[in-house]
Amino acid sequence: MKQSTIQNAVSVRGVGLHTGKTVTLTFKPALANHGYRFQRVDLPDQPIIPADVKMVISTNRGTTLKSGEAQVSTVEHVLSALTGMGIDNVLLEIDGPEMPIMDGTSMPFVEAILEAGMTELDAEREYFIVTEPIAYKDEVTGTELLALPSDNFEATVMIDFASKVLGPQFAALHNLSDYVKEIAPCRTFVFVHELEKLLEMGLIKGGDMDNAIVIADRKMDQDELDALAQKMGKPGIKVDAEGVLNTVKLHFQNEPARHKLLDVIGDLALIGKPIRGKIVATKPGHTANVEFAKLLKKNLTEKRRLMGIPRYDPDKEPVFDSVQITKLLPHRFPFLLVDKIIEIDQQHVVGIKNITYNESFFQGHFPDNPVFPGVLQIEALAQTGGILALQNVPDPGNWDTYFLKIDNTKFKAKVVPGDTLILKMELLEPIRRGIVHMQGTAYVGSKIVSEGELTAQIVRRTKETNTSGQ
Repeated sequence: MKQSTIQNAVSVRGVGLHTGKTVTLTFKPALANHGYRFQRVDLPDQPIIPADVKMVISTNRGTTLKSGEAQVSTVEHVLSALTGMGIDNVLLEIDGPEMPIMDGTSMPFVEAILEAGMTELDAEREYFIVTEPIAYKDEVTGTELLALPSDNFEATVMIDFASKVLGPQFAALHNLSDYVKEIAPCRTFVFVHELEKLLEMGLIKGGDMDNAIVIADRKMDQDELDALAQKMGKPGIKVDAEGVLNTVKLHFQNEPARHKLLDVIGDLALIGKPIRGKIVATKPGHTANVEFAKLLKKNLTEKRRLMGIPRYDPDKEPVFDSVQITKLLPHRFPFLLVDKIIEIDQQHVVGIKNITYNESFFQGHFPDNPVFPGVLQIEALAQTGGILALQNVPDPGNWDTYFLKIDNTKFKAKVVPGDTLILKMELLEPIRRGIVHMQGTAYVGSKIVSEGELTAQIVRRTKETNTSGQ
């Protein structure tokens, strides 16, 4: 399967559920491997927020993403629509802090995508393929999510609020081709006691009883219903036979369970790849969905690392030899830790470091038991990543890369004289404003010896800049 995007830009306009602010959301075509990204066009510099589970800062009544000082909330419905329609890459321009709630479903976004049209890109779609069960459980709430192997994406959801009005419900999606008909029209829902609390907190300013199913989970007299109607700007409210306030009619008998399935799809889109597997969710919610997405993203990263073990052929002409590398990097003996580059493209780079007993640091680092220091393995990865980062600047010899952050670093095996260290760096997200976020993995043969996430900044070299590099 090829990746896809939309053919033309298209906009929708509505109010944010909690802020009550009217916003315009514009879908724009994007290149391959762009993924889903939100852009706050109302803020200075128009910052971009990747739709990545690492960006989640809140799951209170919706999923909120934040990058720097910019954030965007209630993203799950639009992400669900994009996933359900099989769109891989799109830029979502928004002129406010929250997605429009529209009618409480993902259908208005689906209709916008259909209006924009879809187009195939010249790049293969990369799936997260579930090859073994992956489970998450919250012992306190009893929420469980499970990913199982399957030939295509499918999902089942069971909800149970221990309510006499809303009993246990089950919903299933056997194929994404059924998403538009079976899932997209299903509205969000809220219990009366939650609604009253949210109104007291000053939330759901953009809420309308036409865009949510309101469930009367307790007995209410007419005075209470009239007071609620006044708060919500309705002429009158009563409770129908199903225990649902009469502002809406159910599209499906199990519409609440179907909407929870809609939310699961949207939240799991934050792993950044379409899923090929079966998702089974019991009593899901945004918090559990996001924690499960983090688990899947970790599994995806591990699989990519193991599947992409570079193969080093010493007979093959390198992309850059050591002399060419010195024209790109400021490092020199004894701190230049990359001997040659054997692979490079827009997304990854592979370098080689030959370890010999003549390395200067072996004089003091376990001279009778020489071990290549783990911190120097990370430095070697960083230098390799620097070449990836600098390949697209117009005059690479006049730029340097500097560490900003190292995360999730692990050292798994010793590296000793005689070993050939294979250094692989992969972009985790596109380079933005000179910030480079990479996954580094060092191998000896097919064995991982160290790994970590490295974030660096590309900085133009000036006469005043200390060009020792990092």
